[in-house]
Amino acid sequence: MTPTPDRSPSPSPRLSDLRRDASFQAVFAGFLAMFIGLSGTLALLVAASATMNLGAAQTTSWLTSVCVAIGVSGALLSWRYRAPVVTAFSTPGLALLAQASRGIPYAEVIGALLVTAALVTLLGFTGLFDRLVARVPGPVAAAVLAGILLPFGLGVFRAFPAQPLLVGAMILTYLALRALAPRYAVPAALASGLAVALVTRAVAPVTLGAAAPTLVLTFPEFSVKATLVLALPMTLLALASQHLPGLAVLRASGYGRVPASPLVGWTGLASLLSAGFGAHTTTLAAITAAICAGPEAHPDERRRWVAGVASGVSYLVAAACAGLLAGVFVALPGALVTALAGLALTGSILSSLTAALSDERWRETAVLTVLVTASGVTFLGVGSAFWGFVLGGLAAWLLGRRNVS
Repeated sequence: MTPTPDRSPSPSPRLSDLRRDASFQAVFAGFLAMFIGLSGTLALLVAASATMNLGAAQTTSWLTSVCVAIGVSGALLSWRYRAPVVTAFSTPGLALLAQASRGIPYAEVIGALLVTAALVTLLGFTGLFDRLVARVPGPVAAAVLAGILLPFGLGVFRAFPAQPLLVGAMILTYLALRALAPRYAVPAALASGLAVALVTRAVAPVTLGAAAPTLVLTFPEFSVKATLVLALPMTLLALASQHLPGLAVLRASGYGRVPASPLVGWTGLASLLSAGFGAHTTTLAAITAAICAGPEAHPDERRRWVAGVASGVSYLVAAACAGLLAGVFVALPGALVTALAGLALTGSILSSLTAALSDERWRETAVLTVLVTASGVTFLGVGSAFWGFVLGGLAAWLLGRRNVS
């Protein structure tokens, strides 16, 4: 039987708590979450912008507004619940926009974003989503997290043949610092990767945009086509591919006391307020959340909430220079970003696998869940994280009956 998470409210932190719990390790983890979150998706955002024939001002408004929504929601939720609540924008939703928005007027796209935000907000604040998450067994949640993270760990070694000097230097630096000064292993790996990239001239020319943040308000229009093609699929993608894995990260990392529904509701409200400026759905992060919620952020889980605040502040800084940021991120070699993500998530992969496999009764269920989640399969337009929960829940029910018989 799954234990019921502690729903008692967290004491509201004070500024003195932030000063007490702050550490370089946690602040860097928050910055790294922003860095990896944006670097992996900026190219997709540009592609979606091109599909909708947006101008430079509208594209910059999109990036600025989504960074503000992520920054404010992530920092405030981490502060309120004293947990590393990292938010992000829906990458599957972004991919859907890049693919399916062609031929739909931009004003109707904005209308679809508002419909999506309203639905997510409703599901969050009514408590429906919270009741769903409470029924997910802990080992299944940990197994889904392990399956989500495993491809990123493998990505380190898949990137090696393309950039052996760069990736090799990062791996060796990481291992050396893990032995000598573990908390600085990931920052040192980043520094060595940047040094090799600069020496080997692997950094592309930086194209700088406008330094000042830009916000362009577009009044929405609503249509049945945009609702069916964009709004409803984006709602399902946000819930199944972002919120569920994001909550799995928190639960598997020891933050089961944090209630699910307010997190979903407030991120939905952030989406509702920012959609008019082009921002698509703000959701809970999964991959980057693991960086802030895992032991790499701080050995003491009670002090990792600072990483969530730092991630939010980093996104606000990114929003202030969105045009410049786009050029810098695109210039970095892809192997550097891939290797950095995998090395930063090594501790979280270890802890999630340990939690998933620690109880012998759940091991078969956990292995099946890890496999389907790590497969990356997409079926009926929904990603593997959702199907990991489905198969894990089904296996838990069927095999659980065998275990108790």
